[in-house]
Amino acid sequence: MTTVGPDAAEGRDVTSAAVGVRSSRTAMTVGAVGIIWKREMLRWWRDKPRIIGSTGFPLIFLLVFGSGLSGAMGSLIGDGAQAVNFEQFIFPGIIAMSVFFAALFNAVSLVYDREFGILKEVLVAPVSRAAVAFGKTLGGATVATLQGTVVFVFAPLVGIRLSPLLVLQLWPIMFLGAFALSSMGVAMAARMRSIESFQMINQFVMFPLIFLSGIFFPLQGLPPWMGVLVRVNPVSYAVDPLRRLILEAQGLPDEVLGRLSESGLALSLGGQQVGVAADIAIVAGFGIAMNVLAMWLISIRD
Repeated sequence: MTTVGPDAAEGRDVTSAAVGVRSSRTAMTVGAVGIIWKREMLRWWRDKPRIIGSTGFPLIFLLVFGSGLSGAMGSLIGDGAQAVNFEQFIFPGIIAMSVFFAALFNAVSLVYDREFGILKEVLVAPVSRAAVAFGKTLGGATVATLQGTVVFVFAPLVGIRLSPLLVLQLWPIMFLGAFALSSMGVAMAARMRSIESFQMINQFVMFPLIFLSGIFFPLQGLPPWMGVLVRVNPVSYAVDPLRRLILEAQGLPDEVLGRLSESGLALSLGGQQVGVAADIAIVAGFGIAMNVLAMWLISIRD
C-alpha cells in the first residue's frame, strides 16, 4: 500500500485551498455583476417618466419626421405596392436609434453614483472593479434592448410586419449593438466628475454616430467624405443587419431585394455588400474593445 508523506498531503491541501479561493472569487464577481445589473433594471423600471419618454420619442420621429419627408423621398425601391417607402426605410433605424440613445444615456448613472459618493462605496467592496464596469454595461444593454423592443408596437403604423421568428432574430442583434454602445458610454463616464460634463460629451459623440450611420438616409449618392465616415462608423454595422432583416421579411420580390445594395439600403464596402455575419463580427469586436477600455478606465485608482 502506497503511503502519502506529510509534504504531499500538505501540497494537496494548499492546492484545494487555492481552488476554493478562486471559486469563491469567481462566485463573488458573478454575484456583484448580477447585483449591479439588477440595480440598473430596478432604476429603469421605477423611473416611469423615462419609460414614457422612451416610447414617445420614436413615435414622434416616425409620425413627424417619417411622414413629413415621405412625400419628398418617394419610393426608394420598386414600384407601387412593392416599393419600400421612407417610413418603412427609417423604421429599423428608429429601433436602432432608440436602442443606442438608451445605451449611451444609461451610463449617466455611473457619473451620478460617483458624484454622490455611491460609487466610492461600491469600489471599496471586495470585488473586482472590472465587475462593476461589466455590470453597468450589461444593465445598460438590457435596458436599451427593452426600450428598442417597445418600438415594435409602432410597426403596423408604417406597414411593417413583425413575426415572432423575426423578433427572435432581431433581439440578439439589438442586444449586441446595445452592449457595444453601453460599453462606450461606461468608458466615457468612467472618469467624468459631473453629470453636466458627461451629458455634453455624450451628445457630442452620440449625434454624429447616429446621423452618420444611415438611419435617416440611403447610402447612395453621398459625398465621398461622408461615405467614408459612414463606413468607418461602427454604429452603421449595427443598423445594417436590422434594416436588412426587417426589409427582407416583408415579402419583397427577389429583384427588389437584389437592388438593396445598388439603391443604398444596405451597407457595402469596396463595392461588395456587407453580410449580416460581417456586421455582427464588426459590432462584436467594437463592443469587446470598448468593454475592455471601460474596465481599464474604471480600474484606475482615483
